Amino acid sequence: MAARRTTKPPQNSPPAPVVCSPCDGSGLVAATVRVGRKRRPVGQQDGICLNCLGSGTAPDA
Repeated sequence: MAARRTTKPPQNSPPAPVVCSPCDGSGLVAATVRVGRKRRPVGQQDGICLNCLGSGTAPDA
C-alpha cells in the first residue's frame, strides 16, 4: 500500500501592524514653534509622536 499523503494547512501570515493615527506611521509629528512676547507662530519642526513613541505602530494593537 502506498504511503498516505496529507497536505499541510496554509500558513497564515501575521496581520499587518496597525499604524498610529496622529503620525500616520512615520513616528514624527509637526510641532509649532512659537517665539516672542506674543508667542506668535513662526514655523514648524518635527517632534517625536507621543502616542507611539516614534515606533509608528498603534500602541493598542
